Amino acid sequence: METAHPHADSFRAAWLAQARSNPGITLGLVISLLAVAWLLVSSGLNAFSGPDAERLRYAVYGGSAGFAATAFGALLALGLRHITTRTQDIMLGFAAGMMLAASAFSLILPGLDAAKTLTGNSFLGAGTVVLGLTLGALLMLGLDRFTPHEHESTGPCGPDCERINRVWLFVFAITLHNLPEGMAIGVGFAAGDFSVGIPLASAISIQDIPEGLAVAMALRSTGLSALKASLIAVATGLMEPIGAVIGLGMSSGYAIAYPISLGLAAGAMLFVVSHEIIPETHRNGHQTPATLGLMGGFAVMMFLDTALG
Repeated sequence: METAHPHADSFRAAWLAQARSNPGITLGLVISLLAVAWLLVSSGLNAFSGPDAERLRYAVYGGSAGFAATAFGALLALGLRHITTRTQDIMLGFAAGMMLAASAFSLILPGLDAAKTLTGNSFLGAGTVVLGLTLGALLMLGLDRFTPHEHESTGPCGPDCERINRVWLFVFAITLHNLPEGMAIGVGFAAGDFSVGIPLASAISIQDIPEGLAVAMALRSTGLSALKASLIAVATGLMEPIGAVIGLGMSSGYAIAYPISLGLAAGAMLFVVSHEIIPETHRNGHQTPATLGLMGGFAVMMFLDTALG
């Protein structure tokens, strides 16, 4: 008779213990996950139940272009070989800078504009995005708390836990960021106006190339091989076509979910940058080059976001 894997039992016991000792964080994590699930299911159903299949098809095409661009950028990292710790910290700082700029220019500012238009009130619009930020922070805080850490000597994965924690928090935050990007593409095609949808999908796809590379480089810096880092970075782009379907569905209902989701993705990314990436890049005495890398990444993404609209 087969028995449960001891590592699985240890993980399960650790999660249950964390849930009992941190009921508030557990509740916040559950609420955030339910919000994401509601967004995916309700908006997706709206898209597929709509009368215009052509709009859905072009929204999927646009989202797939974003995925392809992310994959192209990620696969460029296959050329990376052995990299020094200093280079790793610079690369990770560069990715953090891109995340910060994307949070501000791709997520928070468009979210504020969309929420203000929907509510007709600046105060309510800002509150809507703040709600999303809060959900994103709670989501990542819960995931961080329930992921084993290196200092937990009784944990099931030993000294590798800290690296695993950084990698998956980073990947999850980037995945959340790609979702509203895809949603924006879907919203762009919702009115059936290609003069809006095609330029928007093209601009987001161009941005996704260096973003995919930055994600793969950041994952590479955590010790993953070039192939594994690239494949994981490619997988984060799968949320682009899914998001496009959701964005199209939101055009016929649940429109307020769009600015909330933008805020949620921004909150998740800001949490990961502050809580995981910056401390990691400053751990090995490379604060200055890592900070310069962060500023370079911020400048690159800010230029792409603003120049491409």
